Amino acid sequence: MVATVRLDDNLENTLNRISKILHKKKSDVIREAISFYAQSIEKEKKSRILSAIEKTKDIDKKEFKDFEGTTDDGI
Repeated sequence: MVATVRLDDNLENTLNRISKILHKKKSDVIREAISFYAQSIEKEKKSRILSAIEKTKDIDKKEFKDFEGTTDDGI
């Protein structure tokens, strides 16, 4: 697939500088940047899911303790 990307002067200069530093074609730098960005998004998504799971576990533990307290009160 061929894609055309419009870059402002600042971003074009950054791309040129990075490609020279890494001794890579600009297209390779762009591909790697997209891949890195996609991985970053997936890591963030996974982190938010794991955080939500931990919060849910904590709430469930509290509710279980509260419930256990009502079964131990002799009623």
